[in-house]
Amino acid sequence: MAKRILIVDDEAMITKSLKKLLAKEGFAPTIVSSGNEALDQIKTNDFDLLILDIRMPQMDGIETITAIRQYMAVEGKDPIPEIVITGYADENKYKCAVDLKVSAYIYKPFDTNEFLDTIKKVLEQNNK
Repeated sequence: MAKRILIVDDEAMITKSLKKLLAKEGFAPTIVSSGNEALDQIKTNDFDLLILDIRMPQMDGIETITAIRQYMAVEGKDPIPEIVITGYADENKYKCAVDLKVSAYIYKPFDTNEFLDTIKKVLEQNNK
């Protein structure tokens, strides 16, 4: 069964490209454009991996991760690994992501092969 990946990013060009890339690689991507939409998806679907942009309106990637983790804990569900992507070098957000122990932190634009390798590595580590 294809690994289900939730992509959370408010940039339509990015999400369209990621959806196409991941589907081509045999994954089952779902796209949302906000943290609130991500939380709604988490409540109704199971995912193997989250890929989140840091900078988004209303709820940024760090806030979204925190909200999803809280929901999963309250529901007694296993945490979902996260990969954070960003086009901005923000030391504070990077430190927050490190403190949250996200699985990976990737700067845009990224090399497609390295990105896919990171996804596969995170999914393999989570299956152990």
